[in-house]
Amino acid sequence: MDEQRSTVAIPVGDAQLPADLMLPAQPVGVVLFAHGSGSSRHSPRNVAVARALNGRGLGTVLVDLLTPTEDEVDARTAELRFDIGLLASRLAGIVDWLAVQRPAGDVPIGLFGASTGAAAALVAASSRADRVGAVVSRGGRPDLAEEALAQVRTPTLLLVGGLDEEVITLNERALAEMGEIGELRVIPGATHLFEEPGTLEQVADQAGTWFTTHLSR
Repeated sequence: MDEQRSTVAIPVGDAQLPADLMLPAQPVGVVLFAHGSGSSRHSPRNVAVARALNGRGLGTVLVDLLTPTEDEVDARTAELRFDIGLLASRLAGIVDWLAVQRPAGDVPIGLFGASTGAAAALVAASSRADRVGAVVSRGGRPDLAEEALAQVRTPTLLLVGGLDEEVITLNERALAEMGEIGELRVIPGATHLFEEPGTLEQVADQAGTWFTTHLSR
């Protein structure tokens, strides 16, 4: 399968956000990744999931939601990684860029959020229901999306490790707010980071099926 790899700077407001694009020859959709607190677009877990999605014909966009200057501040204060409003507005801006610039063509857009990135993905999805066709959360904190949860109209899959008990509870509460648009699945034997053998592969497989199902036209 021919693939096109590129690194671009995506303009969102006053920020230029570095992003790695991987586009199969004829993508069936494109998935934008939102990493968790203290991570980056180089997160090995998200990169591994992205590669699996590429194998299913999905384009992927791995992006840093903070500028290098903001990253330096956050490394000292940890204040921006929990600014869900800022992260969600950046994600929504990238969704708009994908819809207008169409680097993957005129294909549906999905969001994949990890940890706090899941909350940002859900807030962005609630404000871009016309452009976001599916959301997947990995070990996410959807509860941090707060009142936006009830506004989500996008099919959302919540994946949580079976040993990540506190996060399971938080996801169950978020699911109750979302209603039938959401689905919670527990990966047996997995902790928060899905470091156990085979667990991340299960995440990638379930995410791939969710996206290909809901982004197909």
